[in-house]
Amino acid sequence: MALKSALDLRIADAIDHHGGAVTLAQLADDLTLHPSKIPCLRRLMRTLAVSSIFTVQHPAVGSADEPVYTLTPLSRLLVGSSNLVPITSLLLHPTIVTPFFGIGKWFQNKLPSDQYSIFKQTHGDSLWELAGHDTSLDVLFNDAMVSDSNFIMDIVIKEHGEVFQGISSLVDFSGGLGTVVQAISKAFPEVKCSVLDLGHVVAKAPSGTLVEYIAGDMFESVPPENAIFLKVYI
Repeated sequence: MALKSALDLRIADAIDHHGGAVTLAQLADDLTLHPSKIPCLRRLMRTLAVSSIFTVQHPAVGSADEPVYTLTPLSRLLVGSSNLVPITSLLLHPTIVTPFFGIGKWFQNKLPSDQYSIFKQTHGDSLWELAGHDTSLDVLFNDAMVSDSNFIMDIVIKEHGEVFQGISSLVDFSGGLGTVVQAISKAFPEVKCSVLDLGHVVAKAPSGTLVEYIAGDMFESVPPENAIFLKVYI
């Protein structure tokens, strides 16, 4: 929750705005906090520093200088054009977090096979079903996937691009808005790329790309491409 507060307040951006180092007073001013909340901000920053989200540099004993908070490799992932704020925000969203409060109940009860998922036990729908009729969650999820895929594919193509050599066609299962295959298509234009996803996702797919978008369910039918791409979260 400290991390979620940091995202909501855009603390990493504020520190980055000051060149990567900021005092508590500067931070409070940037965040337009009420003066009564400054002691609470100090506690929040202490928690985030202990968690290695930020670091704190204490002044020498007897110095009148204030402690300075700086970015770490972790919090640097929250700033810049390819930041991971969207995927982090999704993982900390109440819709995603709430099911974990029911783990004990999930273990104790014998649930029908269609409610094996603790998410479905809580919300009555799977994540995909819920996103299909909850516009705000759908936008949040798609933005998160774009953020995550941009970060991952930049590394994959630079460090392991050889895995795509010799492939003539590729389909990304549950590929969302196609961020993954757009990166592959750009780096390897000889590969014919397509995305298979649910209808409500494909309906929002961008136009003007070389990627083909196919509405469907991978558990029912699979396009006859040369290779399948799966990005799995464990």
